[in-house]
Formats: sequence, structure tokens, C-alpha cells
Amino acid sequence: MALKIAGKLPSGKLLEQIKDSPNYKNGAFQNLSLTPMKPEGISYWKMIREFFKKHPDKAPSKEISSIKTDLDKINSTGAVIVWFGHSSYFIRIENKNFLVDPVFSGNAAPLSFMIKAFPGANEYDAEDIPLIDYLILTHDHYDHLDFKTIRKLRNKVDRIYCSLGISSHLKYWGIDENKIAELDWWQSGQLDAGIQLTATPGRHFSGRGLKRGQTLWSSFILKTPLNNLYLGGDSGYDKHFKEIGNKYGPFDLAILEAGQYNIMWPYIHMMPEETVQAAIDLKAKKLLPVHWGKFSLAMHAWDEPIKRVLAKANELSLSVLTPRIGEPVFLDKDFMNIDWWKI
Repeated sequence: MALKIAGKLPSGKLLEQIKDSPNYKNGAFQNLSLTPMKPEGISYWKMIREFFKKHPDKAPSKEISSIKTDLDKINSTGAVIVWFGHSSYFIRIENKNFLVDPVFSGNAAPLSFMIKAFPGANEYDAEDIPLIDYLILTHDHYDHLDFKTIRKLRNKVDRIYCSLGISSHLKYWGIDENKIAELDWWQSGQLDAGIQLTATPGRHFSGRGLKRGQTLWSSFILKTPLNNLYLGGDSGYDKHFKEIGNKYGPFDLAILEAGQYNIMWPYIHMMPEETVQAAIDLKAKKLLPVHWGKFSLAMHAWDEPIKRVLAKANELSLSVLTPRIGEPVFLDKDFMNIDWWKI
């Protein structure tokens, strides 16, 4: 099982296609800017030692309060987003169901006892998910691409759009390759009448084992006749946000990572203040901060990301949405934020 969970690296025709990508050089996919995994002067040994220092508030002191929404009964002419914690969310838009980076197994690692979800944060399972028109997979890290969830959802999903190379994992797991479409950065797919999905850069890395960069990591733009959404995936802060904002913005909503950061890996994840700036660079009207609230993958307090995001957003006059896990957000209606993390 452990070997199956790790997936399979691209080979054969897929590998040849990957080698033709302008983003693949020296045997791996590359970021637009030089992106070291750590700053100078920080050793990997120090990173490991620091990682195991337990922050007193690394996990909530009580069970997280979530909302169980019947996703099948969501009825709205406008876009609706339901966040499941961390970077998993459901979008109902133009009468189509989208699911992004679903992780419902209760952990975000190859072994089930590692990186477990906070109590109350894993209340949704594959059985709660309606038929999905489009599954979007940003990259292959365990907290975004979950073997158990994918296997359970495979008969509920009509079409899968993913970053270049991820099909190798999916086909190895028994997913029908005719369901899968892969995109390189700046490539687009016409999903339905008036609905377009475009893969855009992120500043991150990939890999489910020791070898990194063999599949691509992406953000995505979901464009419909009425809405323009930015689906951020994982990314450190960089110039690509302004480039995307200038080329494809403004956005009605930017869904951006805001947690699991540290000064020891400043280039591959954003600090919360950078998340706010990225939303502004994208010309986003509203920000939904994700990549927090379910798993602890860094050393900061579990609720520090949202506190820092809100402080910076208030300073820069940016509207931020803070739904509870499972709470629907109707983009065409006013949303009432509550400080649900104050438990």
C-alpha cells in the first residue's frame, strides 16, 4: 500500500512530452525565478531540529466547529465555494461542480499516523461529495493529492484537469486516462460553453518521494461568463502574481495559501502578509485564505495565519472571506465573517 500511495513518476511518451516543456530543464521542472529550498546559512539539520520543536498552540485546544452542508442541494445562479480545510474546496458555478485538491483521508502524509487532521476538521468524506464535473489537481504533494480520496472519488468524477505529469500517478492508481487532461503553464482548456480553465505558474516544487520536480505545480484560472476565479495552489511570493493579474485580472476571488510558512523556507510558501500582497497584485476583489485550519505542517500557531492575513488586509483595505469548514460562500451575496477560530 505504501508504494501505491507514493504514485509513479512519468515515463515513456509522457516523459518525452514533459521534456519538451519550456519549464523543464536539467532533468526537472523549474520555477520562473531561482528558488532555493532554504536561504543561505540555514542547514537542513537545523530545519529538522526546529521542525520538531512543538509550538504550544500548534493545534487547536478544542475541536474545530464545522458545518455539514448538503452539497447536492446547493442552488444558486452565482458562484458558491465550500472550503473543507487546508487547500480542499468545492465550487458550484454555471451549474457545474468543481472539486479542487480533495484530501479527505484524515492525514496529509504517506503513512496514516503522520500529519493528522485537527479534531473536527475532517468531517467530509468522498461519500459527501456529489457528482463532480471537473476535478482540479494543482500538484502532487500529499496534502493536495490524496491516494485514498482519489480512489474513492474515481467513479464520481467526469473529467480531471491537472498539472503536467500528474496523470502518471492517476493512471497508476487505476484512473481512466480518457478522463484526464494535463496542462502546462499558460495552456488553456475549454471545459464547457463559456467556461475556460488556464494553468498558470506557481513558485513551489513537487514530489512524493526523494526525487523532486518530475511533475509540474500550477495555479489555475477558472473563467466563466459571470465570474473570474484564481485558484492558487501552493506558491511562494514572486513576480508571477502581477503578471497573471495584468494578463487575466481582475478576479472576483483569489483563493491563496496563507499557512505552513517559515523563514527557513521563505521561497516556496508565502508569509501571510505576502498572501495579501499577492491578492492585490492579482487585482482580486476578495481573498479566501487557505492552506491552514486542518493540518500542521509548520511550526507556527495553528490560527496565526488568519490573524496575520486579517491584520495586513485591514491595513491595505482588502476584503477577506473567513468561512468555517463546510460553510457555503455565495459570491454574489454579502458574507458575514465570524472569528470561528477563537475557540
